[in-house]
Amino acid sequence: MKRLLIVLALAGVSMTSMAQNTDPVQKYSVATNSFWSNWFIQAGAEWNAWYSNEEHGHNLARSPFKKFRSSPSAALAIGKWFTPGIGLRTKLQGVWGKTVIDGKNLDNKYWILNEHILFNLSNMLCGYNPDRVWNFIPFAGGGIGRTMTNDLYSMDLSAGILNEFRVSKKVAVNLEIGWNRCESDIDGRDADYQTRGWDTHDNNLYAEVGLTFNLGKATWEKTPDVDAIKALSQSQIDALNAQLNDANAESARLKDLLAKKPEVVETPQSVKEFIATPISVFFDINKTEIASQKDLVNVRALAKYAKDNSSNLLVTGYADSATGTPAINQSLSERRANQVADELVKLGIDRDKIKTASCGGVNDLSPISFNRRATVQVTE
Repeated sequence: MKRLLIVLALAGVSMTSMAQNTDPVQKYSVATNSFWSNWFIQAGAEWNAWYSNEEHGHNLARSPFKKFRSSPSAALAIGKWFTPGIGLRTKLQGVWGKTVIDGKNLDNKYWILNEHILFNLSNMLCGYNPDRVWNFIPFAGGGIGRTMTNDLYSMDLSAGILNEFRVSKKVAVNLEIGWNRCESDIDGRDADYQTRGWDTHDNNLYAEVGLTFNLGKATWEKTPDVDAIKALSQSQIDALNAQLNDANAESARLKDLLAKKPEVVETPQSVKEFIATPISVFFDINKTEIASQKDLVNVRALAKYAKDNSSNLLVTGYADSATGTPAINQSLSERRANQVADELVKLGIDRDKIKTASCGGVNDLSPISFNRRATVQVTE
């Protein structure tokens, strides 16, 4: 019973572990992936608004939708997440831009190449979740720009906010707003208003709609919470120990019950019939030697039972009444009973456990020769 309870306890712990699905994991910690994991590419369409340092003093409208300062453009980017919260992105954007001086619609073809550091605040503040629908990702960086119209280069600083909306494990929709603060010759004109803050540089504001495509493995394996696992394992061990203690107590209780209550063994019916039936040993006429040793087979079995159970035996001798006188038959039956009693002693039965009786000549059985016998039976 103790082993059974142990097995059941182990099974219960196993089922509990299965019901919990996985081991506890840390909310803000993941396992490091290989260099080739967590790469992505992005493509998008932008709407730009240009604010030139040359427009100072012209009192032009500031609306980003004015025709003289707004234009469409395109963007491509490739990047990699080094952790769920930190990534790098190389972004190329441009084609159509504006040179804003006096409200005239002056085109300026350009490109800007920036390196951005990405900060996924959703994962950093709320923990990594591969199924999160919206990720809030500020970024900052810098790079270089070129006006293809005027064949000039300029350095720039860049910042913005990227919003990613998960569509599937491999695809997300992007909504991005950003600011590129460039040196003053990105639009082909140069002016010096260094004391006027905003007007000291050419500024490019943009809004972008695009798609992100994740390449290869895009998820992270969460790090097991070792402390929580240890605590859980200890609680399971404590529960198992408690069950084993209960099993030990129950085992001790059952042992006490068995010790106080003697075992009662029910004797099979076939054995009852065997020991209740007298076993006969036959003799030749006017003889006290057993006629056949085969008759002793059942006597040996009965003797073993009597010896194992400390039972008493009764041996009764007979003679046939058709021959001899009553006195001779009485003596003959006594000697036959004693002969069988001697055989029982040879089989290991104490002589004190054997009683003998003699019935003289009888005519109980047919044919008459069957009355020349001695019987052995168990008595209590």
